[in-house]
Amino acid sequence: MVLDRFLIKKPEPFSGEDLLLSPQDQIYRILSKEKDFETQAVVFFLRDYSGSMQGKPTEVISTQHLFIYSWLMFQYQSNVQSRFIVHDTEAKEVKDFYTYYSSQVAGGTRVTPAFELVNKIVEEERLAVEYNIYVFYGTDGDDWDTDGKELTEAIKKMLAYINRIGITIAKNSWSGGKYTTMEKNIDSSGLLKDYPDLLRMDSLLADNANEERIIEGIKKLVN
Repeated sequence: MVLDRFLIKKPEPFSGEDLLLSPQDQIYRILSKEKDFETQAVVFFLRDYSGSMQGKPTEVISTQHLFIYSWLMFQYQSNVQSRFIVHDTEAKEVKDFYTYYSSQVAGGTRVTPAFELVNKIVEEERLAVEYNIYVFYGTDGDDWDTDGKELTEAIKKMLAYINRIGITIAKNSWSGGKYTTMEKNIDSSGLLKDYPDLLRMDSLLADNANEERIIEGIKKLVN
């Protein structure tokens, strides 16, 4: 019988080319190479949105973070996950960049809660196990915690897992360019000298910060 040549006989060699497929047979997909985008880094954007940030300081920090965020999305797409935190005397995470960029509030200023929240998120979600982590923070330099002890401790904890912390201080015009509380606290901690590859800080007068100066600051933070 003709169909005998298509039967599988145990003792004899078998070739799949001899099989006949009917419409009722199940056909399995053949494995093929496809791009698999896997997140490799988490970038936290932190912004002071207290009352003293109204006007030019907020414009400078928001613009700088917009440039960084846009570059990350263009360059790395799905390989980077972005998280957004705003603070006055307390810190909270917001859902997306639009909310982060447009959020405004009038309140006092405590910087430490923003860094503590990042530490809390990283610890609870075990992010440091699988991801490179970067933090970009912007403020006008005001801080009610004048001694900086809690902030120093929060940053020290962060330095144990971070790839880079970039801090931008966009000073208000009424400050006269004076040494701000944030600058004093960071400088006196000694962390900039002890961890130059992990921690960077850039200070500028917000009123004088054009696009070229903002980009110059980004280079200082990331290079």
